Amino acid sequence: MNAVAKFSSRTFAALRVRNFRLYFIGQLISTSGTWMQSVAQGWLLLQITGSSVDLGIAVALQYVPMLVLGSYGGLVADRHEKRRILYVTQSGAGVLALVLGVLVTTDHVTVGAIYALAALLGVVNLFDLPARQSFVQEMVGRDLIANAVSLNSVLMNSGRLIGPSVAATVIAFVGTAACFYANAASFVAVIIALAMMKSADFAPMQTVEREKGQLRLGLRYVLETPRLRTVILAVTVVGTFAFNFTVTLPVFAHVTFHQENAANYGLLLGAMGLGAVIGGLVIAHRSNPTPQLLAGLALGFGFFMTLTAFAPSLRLAALALVPTGACSIAFMSTANSTLQLNSSQAMRGRVMSLYGVAFMGVTPIGAPLIGYIIAQSDPRMGLFVGAALTLATAVGLLLSLRSDALSTPVAEALS
Repeated sequence: MNAVAKFSSRTFAALRVRNFRLYFIGQLISTSGTWMQSVAQGWLLLQITGSSVDLGIAVALQYVPMLVLGSYGGLVADRHEKRRILYVTQSGAGVLALVLGVLVTTDHVTVGAIYALAALLGVVNLFDLPARQSFVQEMVGRDLIANAVSLNSVLMNSGRLIGPSVAATVIAFVGTAACFYANAASFVAVIIALAMMKSADFAPMQTVEREKGQLRLGLRYVLETPRLRTVILAVTVVGTFAFNFTVTLPVFAHVTFHQENAANYGLLLGAMGLGAVIGGLVIAHRSNPTPQLLAGLALGFGFFMTLTAFAPSLRLAALALVPTGACSIAFMSTANSTLQLNSSQAMRGRVMSLYGVAFMGVTPIGAPLIGYIIAQSDPRMGLFVGAALTLATAVGLLLSLRSDALSTPVAEALS
């Protein structure tokens, strides 16, 4: 077997599993639609209000349910069959996208309507995220979980690469409503993929019986497990201040570089998506999450995000976003894999729900805050604040490596 074949075999190992392959294809289509909607919604809000604060509020409302009730979504995932949950959540997200498209088409769309639909989508994601995250191991088993999580990140960011470029073209020639309709239709692919999966091929997973105090038990489990606690804390800081690109990038293109064309916003998102795909593939090939790797990726993420913030031109900003995207997704994939590999089966849904809170649930705090910073200064400062705190997180992770429990490689910890 030559070097290319060996690389491909190791990097795409999880795709040899039929159920995961179906899931991958369905999610690739759906994620492209989701990013089309994200671009269209951000551009629509800027056209209506011209305010980065309003844009930040719309993004934040999508994650308020996760922030407030995130652990409950994980508990539901621990109690019930994951595939059944995904049937409901994916269908619900498709209906909400369809409603937004109809409102735009009929000229009834308002800022209030966008806010309401964003909040309802947040309710859907409250249950969808922990179910999807924990469903991965059910499809591929423990040995392939790190590879599958990284490939899942690749697919999410392939959608980021495809969706914005398609959205920019559709907005220019058809209109924003078409992006919402396309997203609604894309969820059909996920439903079909779920229906085609073979139940007999799923790894056996236990469900948790209903008892009092299960939410507190999940939180205590994370707090009392050093590796889980440290990773969740790191993801919380980075998720709050750095992962606000749906707020920062449209304003960055619109205000800093005076771009009125949505295609240039799509260029920035596409550049970051390209980097994310590269970063995800590298981590998928490596498939060995360690605290040292997590710290290094946080360092790279903060460094390249700083370069992006102070890039003198749109094209140089897009160039800097490629390694920014690579490091950002490699960081999140490594954090995700570490949490799944170091959590018990009975607690995995609740652990991954806390990951969801740390990564996306904090958006209601971070998005308006970054939006306010941008409004009071400029988009460059909004990006730089996220970069600086990501660098601070990297320093914290490096210092934490002095702990023997945290420094132990995953393989040793599980032996």
